[in-house]
This record gives sequence, structure tokens and C-alpha cells, in this order.
Amino acid sequence: MAYVLAIDQGTTSTRAILFDEAMQKVGVAQQEFAQHFPQAGWVEHDPEDLWQTTLDVCREVLARAGITAGDLAGIGITNQRETTVVWDRTTGKAVHNAIVWQDRRTAETCARLKAEGFEPTVSAKTGLLLDPYFSGTKLQWILDTVDGARAAAMRGDLLFGTVDTFLIWRLSGGKVHATDATNAARTLLFDIHKGAWSTEICALLDIPMAMLPDVRDCAADFGSTDLLGGNVPILGVAGDQQAATIGQACFGPGMMKSTYGTGCFALLNTGATPVESRNRMLTTIAYQLDGRRSYALEGSIFIAGAVVQWLRDGLGILERADQAGSLARTADPAQDLIVVPAFTGLGAPYWDPDCRGAVFGLTRNSGPAEFARAALESVAFQTRDLYQAMRDDWQADAQTVLRVDGGMSASNWTMQSLADLLGAPVDRPVMQETTALGVAWLAGMQAGVYPDQDGFADIWALDRRFEPRMDTEERSARYDRWMRAVAAARSI
Repeated sequence: MAYVLAIDQGTTSTRAILFDEAMQKVGVAQQEFAQHFPQAGWVEHDPEDLWQTTLDVCREVLARAGITAGDLAGIGITNQRETTVVWDRTTGKAVHNAIVWQDRRTAETCARLKAEGFEPTVSAKTGLLLDPYFSGTKLQWILDTVDGARAAAMRGDLLFGTVDTFLIWRLSGGKVHATDATNAARTLLFDIHKGAWSTEICALLDIPMAMLPDVRDCAADFGSTDLLGGNVPILGVAGDQQAATIGQACFGPGMMKSTYGTGCFALLNTGATPVESRNRMLTTIAYQLDGRRSYALEGSIFIAGAVVQWLRDGLGILERADQAGSLARTADPAQDLIVVPAFTGLGAPYWDPDCRGAVFGLTRNSGPAEFARAALESVAFQTRDLYQAMRDDWQADAQTVLRVDGGMSASNWTMQSLADLLGAPVDRPVMQETTALGVAWLAGMQAGVYPDQDGFADIWALDRRFEPRMDTEERSARYDRWMRAVAAARSI
């Protein structure tokens, strides 16, 4: 029996998931780590926490399952994207804490570059917007702020990487400095059309190109590690949302997935052709296999599962997050509460960081059940924003089925509400560990123990399909009310 180990290095915790030859999950280990907030809008991680939790959970899951390194066919790595690490090539020590994707410290830099007219060029090459979300301006900030960093980088003494690159470098004992195409595509430095680092953007941000990792396919040789008791190859890498797209077997153009965690990330596969969005979606690389890139449109919602946490921790109307659906089911149908959960601004397609949350339609009888329903429906409304924008960009005629995963997808009520307000089928798979499964498949396929792309797609199994039940008139009226609520919230 050959096993594949998936490392899922996330924003708040690191997990190791063990899969067997049938791609069934046989073990999980997880550790949380500290979040650091040095100033308002700044979010950092200690790179040593990322590394140590990765090593710990890998060793723990193997020990629990009674598996040795010799039983592993390979390792796959998926990671929080855009988070930026710079470290010394000789000592391996980071010169600064990792700057997390949520961090907003380079907002002024991005605003200045926009004002100077650089965004069209950057977007044309990278598919991204000039936003502090991405890695490029974070890297520039480290080089400009940390004493001696820029001089060291110019000498070739410093290396840059997203979290996958840092882990590969550590796991390989400093022998491999590499990333995959999906993570490279989120740095603001990578030309997604040429499949190469952009000399023009690196010059704009004053980034020494010698710092940048080698870019490889998602399924490729990323070196090996001997830190688990034997030599194990690293054979698969993808950023977390692309890994979920792969894990959902969204390999055909027009296929779409949406992952519901703290926020929500939706990707629509556009095949070999990158589609330039007219609706402020991002154009990105979905995956790269055998040197061939497949592209996607991506939209992000900042608040999805976090709205349930607000119900629980902020309003105190839930004891547990999984009670939201059952409470929403009891809401008075005559009330039409709308929650705009812009607690940290609005993501795509609005990209309005200054908007704040609002509640509309309150009556004297509005209570916990109505708030629960409105909060969950806000996720469905925001998903429809993305769904319509992407379909408009893609110019799709046929109905698009949405494949879902993440914590919120476990709620039948929430998924039925999503189907109703989308007016489209919503498919929930049997295997919910889609992100880890995606990179496990990449590594296992590269190792020769898992099927090829078509074979993997055939294995994808449906747990339940949610068909829309709401009539068209009601759906349109309710979405119109949502859009008016968003416009009102943005005008305050």
C-alpha cells in the first residue's frame, strides 16, 4: 500500500492529511499558530511557526497511522496564497515576519501606482489588480524597510517565496528554491501569458529577479525531504484555491467551484484561453500540467463563514456555528431582512475597502431567526454577484453548475438557499477535503499511483445536488433588494 501525504498550510493552522491508494483520507493532524497584528491593518506570521507546525503535523499523522516515510509515494503542498517570506540563502532565517495575504500596509503604494497609471499594464500581464492583497508590494516593503535587506538582495544573499516555496526550501534542506505556476500567478510579478517572471513589473517595484524561485508545473519534481525518517519526493504543489479547483475536478472550461471558509473564493475554468474580465474579476492560472496552462476567472468574498462567527460571537444568538441553518429555517417568511456583511469592506466585484456592514428591513419582530436567515442569505447573494459577473465575462449560454466545498457547504439549508438565489444547481461532493485532495492527486499522479486527469474526474462523487426551488419572479425581486442594500451601504 502506497500513501500520499498532503500538507495544507493555512492562514490560522497547518494540517497534514494522509491519503491511501484509493484517495481515501486515512489520517489528519492539525496545529494552530499565532497571528500577529503589529499595527491596524497589518497581519503577520512567524515563519518559524509555519515551518515547525508543518514538520510537527507531518510527523504526527504518520505516527498515528503507523506509517513510515518508506510507505509514502510522495508529498503534495497547498498553501495560503500571497503571504510573503524573505529569508537568508545561507542561514535559512527569515529577515522579517511573513506578511500575510490579509495585510493592508502597502495600500498607499498601490494607490500611488494606480494614480501614476500603472494598473492597466500590471493587469494585462498578471491578470490581477494593484492591491496590497498580492505579494509584490509586500516584498518591496520588506526590501525597503528591513535594514540591509535591499543591499543583501542585490548581492544575491536573500530569497523570496510564498509559503509553498519556503516550505519546499526547508524540506529539501535548502536544495530547491521553486514554486508552481498557480502560486507564482498570485505574486503580481508573474506574466501569466508568457509563463515567466515579468522583468517590467520587477523593475517597476525594484525587485531583484535573482530572489525569485524557479516556476514549475503543479505536478513536478520539487526535490525531496529526509526529515520524516526517510527520503520522500515532493511531487505536487498548488495554491489553496487552485488546489480546491483541482480537487473538485473542475477540469473542463465552464466548470466552477466555490469554497466557503472564513471568506469565499470562486473559480471558473476558462480553459487554455485567459479571459480579461469586464467586471473586476481576477484572471489567474487554474493549474499547469505538462507545460500547458489552464486559466480561470476568480472572485473573492471577504465575509462568508465569518458572518456565522459574528452571529455567534458578536450577537450571541448562536452557541455553535452549525446551529445557523436550523435557526434560519424558523424565520418569519413575511420579513425580508438584508444583511450586508461588509465588516472589512466588500470584495469582488465591488472592491470597496471602505464600505462597512449594514442591516436593512428591521421591524419590531425581527429576532435571532431572521438575523440568521439574512446572514446566511448574504453569502448566497454575494456568490450570485460573482456567478453573474463570471458568466458575463465568460459569455456563457448554458447553465453553470456550482460545485461547493468548505465548512458552510455542510449545511443543507444554506446550500438550498444558495441554489434558490443563484437559480442554478449546487453540487456538494462526497469528499469535502477538496483542497488537500487536489494536491494529493497531483503528487500521487506524478508518482504513478493515482489515475490521470480523466480518471480522477471520473472518480469525483456527488453527495447531493441542490436544485433551485424559488420561482424566477421572487428570485429577481430579492436580488434586486440585495443590490439596492449594497448601493445604500456603499453610499454611507
